[in-house]
Amino acid sequence: MSRHSPIFTLLFAFSTIALVFTLVAYSQISFEAAVRGLKIWWEVVFPSTLPFIVLSEILMGLGVVHFVGVLLEPLMRPLFNVPGTGGFVLAMGFSSGYPVAAKLTTRLRQQGNVTQAEGERLVSFTTTGDPLFVMGAVAIGFFHSEQMGVILALTHYLSAVIMGLIYRFHAPFATVSKPLEKTHLPLPLRALQAMHRARVRDARPFGKLMGDAVQSALNTLFMIGGFIIVFSVLIQLFAAIHLTQIISTFLSIFLVPFGFPPAFSHAIVAGLFEVTLGAQAASVVPDGVSMVWKAAIASAILSWGGLSVHAQVASILSDTDIRVAPYLIARSAHSFVAAVLTFVLWGPLSSSAWLSEKTLPVFLPTSSGMPVFSWWETFWHSSLLVLGLTAFLLLTSVLIRRLRPSHTR
Repeated sequence: MSRHSPIFTLLFAFSTIALVFTLVAYSQISFEAAVRGLKIWWEVVFPSTLPFIVLSEILMGLGVVHFVGVLLEPLMRPLFNVPGTGGFVLAMGFSSGYPVAAKLTTRLRQQGNVTQAEGERLVSFTTTGDPLFVMGAVAIGFFHSEQMGVILALTHYLSAVIMGLIYRFHAPFATVSKPLEKTHLPLPLRALQAMHRARVRDARPFGKLMGDAVQSALNTLFMIGGFIIVFSVLIQLFAAIHLTQIISTFLSIFLVPFGFPPAFSHAIVAGLFEVTLGAQAASVVPDGVSMVWKAAIASAILSWGGLSVHAQVASILSDTDIRVAPYLIARSAHSFVAAVLTFVLWGPLSSSAWLSEKTLPVFLPTSSGMPVFSWWETFWHSSLLVLGLTAFLLLTSVLIRRLRPSHTR
């Protein structure tokens, strides 16, 4: 049924009216859920995401993204079929979490640095959770295990890279962005030259640049906060009218013949809408279920991201011609690959002597069991990850360039 069909319009209208009546009937539950969503946004999402969006906007205005693009062109183009500027999105997306990668990809598309197909490839594998959320909130806060954090982080990010390698074949006959010009200058000098030219073209004073960056970041974060609150209310309303329970029952009936533990049906339904609730539900599954199943479901939920994140990404991408459908397909495939990797790597990682010696660090827990990170801890650790990942990408790019035959240079 097409979205332009009048039947679709009627169904959408009746669903919205029914939701309004449900909202009125369960007004107290709706209010408490909205407050809970607002608290999550204000205490977790806002301080952890704002610095990165502001800094990324400033770096793009200063031309740093073009500097990185020239250096990483030999790596990003053959591996992921995206221009070198995608390396900037990859580093920022992996370190700051969803939906920052969508925001940066949108900016690159608006500036003409990536084509439609390249933008779809890029946003499909760079949209991930940030390390502090994966290892801190989920592994330590929910599972109370630092070892689980290593396993979840490894499967989550490794499967994202695998998705990037797979999605390089997305839209194989689509147009590509213009390759970089070959000059006699060394690669670092060409990168500096590209950064300077981009800065001159931008021409905004630094004060104006910083003000625009803050304004853009606030607009994005207010949009994200709205989606978090709305989905927090929707999830609680669905639970109040027992819709989630009904879906969980049907899901367990469908999965049991395939050997799937029925206890995870509630976690899957919760994770379908919101990643935090889904990961928490997976962690409290009865002890009779194998720990590897808990890790696999949690990894799949983290890689899926939840409809709340997808709505944020769709809203950000709506300013461009980048389609959401390839992104959604990638999220489904990412969750499947992450779960399979968990089963594959569980044995070697769980028996690792290094992991067995790891101890649980001391965090100040909240009433929900999630550790509290100050904005400075979040910014500092994520900045270190950005620097480390960027250095790794640059080193790999240089090695690939050195190993390539001289006639291809």
